[in-house]
Amino acid sequence: MALDQLERAARQVAASGTVTVLTGAGISTDSGIPDFRGPNGVWTKNPAAERMFTLQTYLTDPELRRRSWRDRAEHAAWTAQPNSGHRALVELERSARMGALVTQNIDGLHQAAGSGRVIEVHGTLHAAQCLSCGARSPMQVVLARVTAGEPDPPCELCGGLLKSATVSFGQALDPQVWRAAVSAARAGDLLLVAGSSLQVQPVASLCDVAVGSGARLLIMNAEATPYDALADVVVREPLAEAPPAVVGSVLARD
Repeated sequence: MALDQLERAARQVAASGTVTVLTGAGISTDSGIPDFRGPNGVWTKNPAAERMFTLQTYLTDPELRRRSWRDRAEHAAWTAQPNSGHRALVELERSARMGALVTQNIDGLHQAAGSGRVIEVHGTLHAAQCLSCGARSPMQVVLARVTAGEPDPPCELCGGLLKSATVSFGQALDPQVWRAAVSAARAGDLLLVAGSSLQVQPVASLCDVAVGSGARLLIMNAEATPYDALADVVVREPLAEAPPAVVGSVLARD
């Protein structure tokens, strides 16, 4: 490990009264859930797979919807367990330093690890939502219908199209959730980014929001990001190792 960068990161966290955390897919890769843009990412290996995450294509292509439901049933999130990176952020929250944990992830692993201040800006895979009437239901209930022979199950209330309660390309973020994320970025003395490529807007702009409000920026990510030049410290260590090392160092100072 790059001990000098980890030590600088630990000093920043220790000196901050309120830390806002922003996580991306990179923090869940060690739990067996592939990221999107990394060397082994879903879109890196199969660029055409990005079509499955586009709302307009989902609405107009029945075969893509059927394939999407098959993929949801086999998603790695159903068997994945939180890793040491998730657990380290739970410890940071319990130390009363964390104000909020904003995540781009839809896997629910932060909550499974014990985090209680999670803002899911891209929604959750654990629920299905009707694109017509907005009704929500547990994802496992809908997946049981798929297993029973409904390849593209409609909403049982209005007959509309169902989709995971996640935000696809071309789909707006939930305004209330986004306001909470922006407020969290403004409120922190430090924005700690863990496992995000910071290439997806508007979530990446939370870095601008935080720094514009006087916060420092700490980025932990395996690959370079567009915001590295804005960061006070950049850590390139694995996400299952860097957060535990930094949080452990901070707690040892208490």
